[in-house]
Amino acid sequence: MAKGYWVSVYPTISDAEGLTDYNELAGLAVRAGSGRVLSNFGRVIAHEAGITERVVLIEFDSFDQAVAAYESEAYQRALVALPDGFERDFRIVEGID
Repeated sequence: MAKGYWVSVYPTISDAEGLTDYNELAGLAVRAGSGRVLSNFGRVIAHEAGITERVVLIEFDSFDQAVAAYESEAYQRALVALPDGFERDFRIVEGID
């Protein structure tokens, strides 16, 4: 079965402190959905149209599990905690078996 991944790229972060509540709630939701954080706050080298801001990569045992975690009540509470004016590129992608 192919794994599922959450991939988030943050084009700009003007107020990192404003993400504190979201980060706490999202972490709880990811753990409840059996997700594993593979990358967060690490170094980034961008090429072509890439952006060198924060990239988060979270792995789930399946694509369906990744979708269910996003749709969970716990993660929906985290989304409400995102600050106004905040921007990110978030995707759920299916891995290769």
